[in-house]
Amino acid sequence: MALLTSDPKILTLAFLGGIVPSLLWLWFWLKEDDEHPEPKTLLTLVFILGMASVIVVLPIQKFIQSVISSPDGQLVLWASVEEILKYLAVLIILYKTNNANEPIDWPIYLITAALGFAALENALFLVKPFSISEATVALLTGQLRFLGSTLLHTVSSGTIGIAIGLSFYMQEFKKKYFLFIGFLVAISLHSVFNFFIIKNDGNDFLKVFAFLWVVTIIVMLLFEKVRRMSE
Repeated sequence: MALLTSDPKILTLAFLGGIVPSLLWLWFWLKEDDEHPEPKTLLTLVFILGMASVIVVLPIQKFIQSVISSPDGQLVLWASVEEILKYLAVLIILYKTNNANEPIDWPIYLITAALGFAALENALFLVKPFSISEATVALLTGQLRFLGSTLLHTVSSGTIGIAIGLSFYMQEFKKKYFLFIGFLVAISLHSVFNFFIIKNDGNDFLKVFAFLWVVTIIVMLLFEKVRRMSE
């Protein structure tokens, strides 16, 4: 996604429009784990690496588009790449540390990476409406991205984190099975969202948004279950 302007004012507005909603969501989720908070330095690094994943994912998605002719296949692979890179962002930061020592730690770190990813993705998305001086369109678009895309990244990566958390005390085989199921659910959610938003030009946004909130409630309930496992 190439930038349409180099105007620092527009870039700043777009960046703030992308990052502020993500930080609000991050504050909400971290409040759910305020009894055993994770190190702020690690959370910051995970968030930043989640943002950096956007830069990595864009050329990969372009490559997929050039070699895969099926639009549906492209959407599934795009979703898969994004979920894998957000997961890798967490693994890179946590490598050779003992910070993920409770079940709740995994959903916290994965949600943090997802919100970092959503922050930069949404910022890039907002550059165009801001650059053509459509402030109202930019505001509306920003709110839709805040409600839709940011929520999607949260629940999809949160699902993977919850799967790891639920299997935290299980045997290795079951851990891998839960991780596989977590990825399967996350990629499926992501692909369905992309299909209805991109293929239908956002016409079914309210239906998709309502579905996302149902999934979010389920994720919150599972998150609470994992949190209790950590007590």
